[in-house]
Amino acid sequence: MLMFARHVPRLAGKTLGVRFIQVEAAAEKQAFLRPIESHPGVWGLALNRPKSKNAISVALLQQLRECLETVQYDKSVRALVLHSTTVGSFCAGADLIERRTMSQVQVNKFLADLRDALGKLEALPMPTIAAIDGPALGGGLEMSLACDLRVAGHNVTKIGLPETGLGIIPGAGGTQRVTRIIGPSRAKDLVFTARSLTATECLEWGLVNYVSTPETTGYDPPLALRAAKQAISRSDDLALETGLDFERATYETLLKTQDRLEALSAFKEKRKPMFTGE
Repeated sequence: MLMFARHVPRLAGKTLGVRFIQVEAAAEKQAFLRPIESHPGVWGLALNRPKSKNAISVALLQQLRECLETVQYDKSVRALVLHSTTVGSFCAGADLIERRTMSQVQVNKFLADLRDALGKLEALPMPTIAAIDGPALGGGLEMSLACDLRVAGHNVTKIGLPETGLGIIPGAGGTQRVTRIIGPSRAKDLVFTARSLTATECLEWGLVNYVSTPETTGYDPPLALRAAKQAISRSDDLALETGLDFERATYETLLKTQDRLEALSAFKEKRKPMFTGE
């Protein structure tokens, strides 16, 4: 069986820039969903503002939220890859040019909508992966922090939270999620200095999980992945004994699934299982 976690970095590699995505049908969209044909069950959530390095505009944010609402209820999606349609780009943060034309009320609504979108991204039932193929700054990094895993291209050199250099602080969960991922000391270093890190430095800090390799990927059964994500996500909110009870209850739901029976049969017959999500 191809283990999802072990092969996550291979989602990047030569395809990190999402050369495998056919974007012509949705070229007018700033954010859209597309299946990744080479990996059944894996979908891409594409950021598509190449001229602005996918800076988060009001339109991109609205379309992103629509995509998240759609994918939340689609049980055929086994994993979701957040990526750019443009090689060498990920997300440069909020669209500051557009921001200058907005009233304070509009800015407040934008920040509330962005917070809501990243909350929805973080709460998706399937595993989510940010494929960071270029600069991930400010809101762009904050978006990736709402994913379960982050994979950076080996040549990416600008990943950071530069807001203090602009006289503000991260405003879309950056101070909170980055602290939970890399700890308060390194979070303060990153935010106070407004520095940009390379992909290799991010790996050393624990800010990304993998730096890309040019290999291929596989995945585990979707029901098990969703259950595992649910159990792990609740761990911070529950006391240990309550968490252990929740884990056991989640485990029990998988025992009579067709995927579980298929895994046992495949193990006995020494073949790869064919999971259906049932």
